[in-house]
Amino acid sequence: MSLSDRLLLALAALAGVLGVGLSAAAAHVTGGGSLQIAAQFLLFHAPALLALVALVKADAVSPRLARLAGFVLVLGLALFSGDLARRALAGEALAPMAAPTGGVLLMVGWALLGLSPFLHRRA
Repeated sequence: MSLSDRLLLALAALAGVLGVGLSAAAAHVTGGGSLQIAAQFLLFHAPALLALVALVKADAVSPRLARLAGFVLVLGLALFSGDLARRALAGEALAPMAAPTGGVLLMVGWALLGLSPFLHRRA
């Protein structure tokens, strides 16, 4: 297994851990709606990242494009969920335009993953 695949697996697990943690925090914070959304995005994408690595290992997708998609998804998650969580917990943004940029990156990551089986060249 490549280093990129291992890193994506570790980041998937981190997304899961953070998603569960933010879900618990949202249950105890008044007006935790944004925090719950951040948690849901992390929890939805954690298994998607695991599946992405499995698709690479199964030779079902272009490995380079799928891995790129995975890292774009991770960056999108960090910006989107990170911004929502920071706003909910600290009352300030992660960075200007972090959530919208993260959302666009999530869409780009999914589009790249969707293209990856069609651009796959088997040896």
